[in-house]
Amino acid sequence: MLFLVFSLTYSYLCTDHSFKKMKIIIVGAYAIGTHLAKLLSRNNQDTVLIDSDEERLAAISSDYDLMTVLASASKIQTLKDAGVSGADLFIAVTPDENLNMNACMLAKAMGAKRTVAKVDNYEYTDPKLDDFFERVGISSLIYPENLAARDIANGLKMSWVRQRWDVHDGALIMLGIKLRSTCEVFDQPLKDLCKPESPYHIVAIKRGDETIIPRGDDVLKLNDLAYFMTTRNYIPYIRKIVGKEHYVDVKNVMIMGGGATAVRATKLMPEYMNIKLFETDEHRCDRLNELVDTDRVMVICGDGRDLALLQEEGIKNTQAFVALTGNAETNILACLTAKRMGVRKTVAMVENLDYVSMAESLDIGTIVNKKALAASYIYQMMLDADVNNIRFLMTANADVAEFTAQQGSKVTRKKVFELGLPKGATIGGLVRHGEGQLVSGGTQIEAGDIVVVFCYNINMSKIEKFFQ
Repeated sequence: MLFLVFSLTYSYLCTDHSFKKMKIIIVGAYAIGTHLAKLLSRNNQDTVLIDSDEERLAAISSDYDLMTVLASASKIQTLKDAGVSGADLFIAVTPDENLNMNACMLAKAMGAKRTVAKVDNYEYTDPKLDDFFERVGISSLIYPENLAARDIANGLKMSWVRQRWDVHDGALIMLGIKLRSTCEVFDQPLKDLCKPESPYHIVAIKRGDETIIPRGDDVLKLNDLAYFMTTRNYIPYIRKIVGKEHYVDVKNVMIMGGGATAVRATKLMPEYMNIKLFETDEHRCDRLNELVDTDRVMVICGDGRDLALLQEEGIKNTQAFVALTGNAETNILACLTAKRMGVRKTVAMVENLDYVSMAESLDIGTIVNKKALAASYIYQMMLDADVNNIRFLMTANADVAEFTAQQGSKVTRKKVFELGLPKGATIGGLVRHGEGQLVSGGTQIEAGDIVVVFCYNINMSKIEKFFQ
């Protein structure tokens, strides 16, 4: 597999790339559906968007190169009119999971090659049910709240890290770290810091609005967001050299907003974490007490922006604050308040992409966007190569994926420095037979390796072809 960060601009999909053109039908002109439709239409895909609401369709159709169908996706004639028999990918992402699943079943029966249904019931995502859903015509299920919850829970494990990504159960680890004045490795050429025998590589740097794929003469500077590739054993060493040893590990967490993402996040957080969950709706609080583990999660009926309430509930002894309401402005402001009150680790759900740059400029720690996560998951289905876990790194404006290095593929024929990777691409590490190792120019990639690559501003097809 290959763990790959493509393009390092979040707008990657909004530019013209040369991989194969596909027929893609999207049902539901809501947040995820319209986001996907915009990305895919700008990427010159043959995109059709189906919705029964004229206003929702009108809001997107005039600005993007796609076909819209005003009708119910539960009707066979609608699917015929949309050309479902020739669809490479059929995506149903309305708020109604029954409609999504039924539409996928019909689409598959009518000739769609692959179908994806957004669901609200977490139980459906049990891997044991995969074969069942495949038999009835649903190739994949997507539960965005769980994707977001997984990101949140993983990020809270380290208070000093903005983003963490484990490759192959932690054989390789990517850490996104904001560099403060306590960092020990400023202004030193990376060729001196990241030698073949070094325990880490710097694979990308976010500096202001610019993303840098570093060369040997690049250096780290104050307030950079640096992406380190390393192995588990060297995490304490990385923590030392970036000057984060004084950060207290996360034990007490406050969550504002008691939606599905919050519920899933509490279930995925380590057992040693104590959680206080703030929700303003009394009826929802009652329901939350049924959904969460009340031995470690305290549900508090109140506003997570109420300073007096936060102080009363011990925010001074809280290491992480997670804002998960449906309002981006509320989440950003709440995180800023928590930071002013001494909380080092903050996480904000920011569904409106227009607010992402604002959240970054205000130094909100971790930004979560369900639309981007869902788009990542669906986007991997468009690739010819064996690919998994594509996602966007919101803060670095990056795409990430895992590929399998196939037997006889170009990436396995030469050493890394001889591969002729496109300008702006760098390989950071690989996992072989379960063991992680960093990569140098003289490394020979083998079939089945898990390899880590960062790329900047290049066509995905130019990378994909190395693994086919």
